[in-house]
Amino acid sequence: MKINVVDMHTGGEPLRIVTDGYPPIPKGTILEKRAFVRDNLDHLRKMLIFEPRGHHDMYGALLVEPDLPGADLAVLFMHNEGYSTMCGHAVIALGRYAVDQGLVEAEEPLTTVNIECPCGMVVASVEVANGKAGAVSFESVPAFLFATDQSVVLPDYGRIKFDIAYGGAFYALADCRQFGLRFGRHGAAAFVKAATALTEKLKAEFPLSHPEHEDLAFLYGSILTDGMEGGPDKPTRNICVFADAEVDRSPTGSGVTARLAAMHAKGQIGSGQTRTFESVVGSRFEGSVSRVTTAGSHKAIVARVSGRAHYSGKAEFTLEEDDVLGRGFLVR
Repeated sequence: MKINVVDMHTGGEPLRIVTDGYPPIPKGTILEKRAFVRDNLDHLRKMLIFEPRGHHDMYGALLVEPDLPGADLAVLFMHNEGYSTMCGHAVIALGRYAVDQGLVEAEEPLTTVNIECPCGMVVASVEVANGKAGAVSFESVPAFLFATDQSVVLPDYGRIKFDIAYGGAFYALADCRQFGLRFGRHGAAAFVKAATALTEKLKAEFPLSHPEHEDLAFLYGSILTDGMEGGPDKPTRNICVFADAEVDRSPTGSGVTARLAAMHAKGQIGSGQTRTFESVVGSRFEGSVSRVTTAGSHKAIVARVSGRAHYSGKAEFTLEEDDVLGRGFLVR
């Protein structure tokens, strides 16, 4: 077995793009393709994402045949737990990749790449100068605040207030100071412990719903913020802990979208205003509210998020028939 990949990263968050070696995926909607890959080809996700070729926090992208009219490409996102519905850092990387690989015709100064994701169509805008792709921004599906000013009691932490917002995936949003945490003072492990405790509690006790499809109605993770949602003068920091306690090195594109939806609903940002979001490793995304809209009965926004992706390598991965460990494992 051989699978070829191109590796990129966006703000430090890895993206392993499968370029060859996967079996054909049957025709159908993107959610049907996601279900097929999950039910029939999950051993390949483990081979690519897990050790010895990957690690606990690896992330991947499998390009599939588009189903939506006007889509330039379609993608399934892979991580340590399974298959997510939206990934902004991957969209930023794939926008540049699509231009560089000729999947779309490059136009200067801006090339549009329509990317079909499990959550719907995401439109990426790729800056192109002298034939080279640069920074990428995207407008995602309608994002909305699902629940606000809720609270739960967590062992070791006490009562924690939170919001839940949708930005292509559902996230719990909470001020890290409630957990006794400060950015720059506490390590990632302390944030992971706190965020995971919140996620597990809400998964068990706080049901979600999505106006379009129940496959989208699950809590992807928790984002702990510095509590600076209302301040435009300096970056607001956050850490996103998603899937199986996976830590996003970037500010998280879908997470920034969810935060913008929550901030707009609370009157902390208006249409056309821009905020800077900083990750746990110091990388930054710019985010703004492009316009207001609706998602079912929810008041919603369309957010624009921008960042920059870089190439980090390419590889041909193989698996020998008698290599049990080579099928994938995790140590953490």
